[in-house]
Amino acid sequence: MGYQTGFHAPNGSADFLGFRKGRNGDTEVVYDDGISRRLVWRVSGAAVNEAHLSDALRHAVGALKVVPALITEAGKRAIALECIEI
Repeated sequence: MGYQTGFHAPNGSADFLGFRKGRNGDTEVVYDDGISRRLVWRVSGAAVNEAHLSDALRHAVGALKVVPALITEAGKRAIALECIEI
């Protein structure tokens, strides 16, 4: 079964969360607020469960404060994130 890799906020704001493969093959999570803020995290760990990551992003992007919600949702699923770009 497929999974979604990018999510826009359902409440009409410009928030976006998605994940991608970096140049070195690592999975990265990208947040963009649509105005001026873009953050990138590297997912730590060799085996990334992309279905769990997709689920965490889907839940987080619907929150009023997306970044704290992302950290919380990733923690619930034991997904370690390392900030690499601010």
